[in-house]
Amino acid sequence: MRHDEEPAGRGTRELAEGAGPFTTRLTRRGAGGLEAVWESRRVRKLGALTVRAAHEAEAVVRSADAPTLNRLRVLNGIAAVTFTLGGLLFAAGAGLAMADADPTAVSVTYFTGGLFFNSGGYASLLQAINAPRRAEGGDRLEPVAWRWWSYEPMRIDWLGTFLLFAGTLVFGINLLDSFLQGLSTQQAARLVWAPDVIGCVLFLISGQLALAEVCHGRTGVLAHELGWWITTVNLAGSAFFMIAALTSLVTPGADVPVALAVSDAGTMAGALCFAAAGVLQWFEHP
Repeated sequence: MRHDEEPAGRGTRELAEGAGPFTTRLTRRGAGGLEAVWESRRVRKLGALTVRAAHEAEAVVRSADAPTLNRLRVLNGIAAVTFTLGGLLFAAGAGLAMADADPTAVSVTYFTGGLFFNSGGYASLLQAINAPRRAEGGDRLEPVAWRWWSYEPMRIDWLGTFLLFAGTLVFGINLLDSFLQGLSTQQAARLVWAPDVIGCVLFLISGQLALAEVCHGRTGVLAHELGWWITTVNLAGSAFFMIAALTSLVTPGADVPVALAVSDAGTMAGALCFAAAGVLQWFEHP
């Protein structure tokens, strides 16, 4: 965890916390005793920061303007619904695979769920791109003009949501290739298994960044933080997806049924985690 405190001019001091090069929380103390606390996830999800005047026991929440809050609320709703539906469809696809259903029906179910994951990933990225920014003085938030894209890799929220979106796109390649029939083991490894593993790796990195954003670089359990539960459940889902991916590439032999059963079970567990996190995300809004 990084923990830097430095003068910001005219008697003002800033305390920066975060992970690695990323700042996830910034506490600004003014000369008049005013303290403003900016947190990356809180601003992105809730459009708010906290301000405490000198000699005041309780902090006051200062929110962004109404249009910005409405924008964040809509994007959060889209992400929550699409991740929930995508997770449920993935779980249904795993259930169909376990029941030896028609392979085309399984692939269609997975692919449809993947489209919902794509939408949820992009909505999450848009929420980071269009989150309000700290105003001069640090005690209020300023809106930004709507953008469909940005490149801000030094922001932990942008990088985390970008990798999440990229992971859903790579998953889409994997799901599209799964419609191909009669592939050899080498072809399946190149067209299906490799994109699957790459997508899982991107999900895991994104989940670790999201957890670092919530915990400000620390490790531990924040049971009172809804954001911590959402990121932890998502990270568990990513881990289950990785287990499924690693066991899905099998060569002919006696262990094939066991490997496929483990892969399907891992996919179902991961999908249900993402669906559960989607439901929880519905309650994390302005």
